[in-house]
Amino acid sequence: MAHRPVMLEEVLHALEPRDGGLYVDATFGAGGYTRAILGFHGTRVLGIDRDPTARRAVEAVKGAYPKRFAFAEGPFSLMEDVIERAESSGVDGVVLDLGVSSMQIDEADRGFSFQREGPLDMRMSRSGPSAADAVNKLELDELTAIFRVYGEEKKARRAAQFIVRERESEPITTTLRLADIVSRAVGGKPGRIHPATRVFQALRIFVNDELGELMAGLVAAEQILKPAGRLVIVTFHSLEDRMVKTFFRERAGLLGRGSRHEPEALPEHEPSFSLLTRKAVEPSETEVSENPRARSAKLRAGVRNEASAWPRAESAFRGVPAYSRLLELV
Repeated sequence: MAHRPVMLEEVLHALEPRDGGLYVDATFGAGGYTRAILGFHGTRVLGIDRDPTARRAVEAVKGAYPKRFAFAEGPFSLMEDVIERAESSGVDGVVLDLGVSSMQIDEADRGFSFQREGPLDMRMSRSGPSAADAVNKLELDELTAIFRVYGEEKKARRAAQFIVRERESEPITTTLRLADIVSRAVGGKPGRIHPATRVFQALRIFVNDELGELMAGLVAAEQILKPAGRLVIVTFHSLEDRMVKTFFRERAGLLGRGSRHEPEALPEHEPSFSLLTRKAVEPSETEVSENPRARSAKLRAGVRNEASAWPRAESAFRGVPAYSRLLELV
């Protein structure tokens, strides 16, 4: 069965592709959004993805749309550079799907799933430090902070203590071993989510610097969108959604303060976006029944106006080790 991206109809409704427009699919994946956008007359798409496995779908889309599609491998935070290399003065829309793809989860050797035996990897780009490096090299307090903030795990310290104790006898290098350690530490009731879910989420976010990448990507999209251009973002967990919500509300002049989970407050500035909807759009019951992985998806979107882009800002997560800390240890 062909891959179908989450909330496709809702994304297209928010993006509103127009004939001849230029769009950035900044999380290309299997190319589902790209193909749908290219279905509109004369549209052009620049795809971006840091996962090397995306190349499999890239060649198929290039074959079908050789003159209207181009691709760049790398993080979406660099979309400004991609647009500059394409010699474009701006784009009409940017779409971001922040979920881990089914392809990544279903491939055991990627190490994303706590239900499949594989190396403890989790790297989207297949380069740099892995999840195994994080669990075997970071200090107890650092692991605790990562699990508590990025995973919102209530028993974060207990999970970290079990990991530190177990790694003393033998390095933790596989998904099922980590899942077993965390399950024993966290526990859980039958029928609820797997006890290792939040710890695996936290490690994936940390290893891929996902929230730092998200903030940089939001700022980059603001820079490259033309007036009336649209930014459409699909998130899959609360930290991402809070960051996106805060970004849009701030840029729309509706918010003046940050929090421990969100960007620091910026100086007063003319609003650069208007909101398409006040509340997040969620998938239909039909879609969730057909694809349970869509159940936590939320869509938020904004329309760029004539105001200049805001000053750049970094996301602030107090007490959580920076991704550069792991780079120092490997």
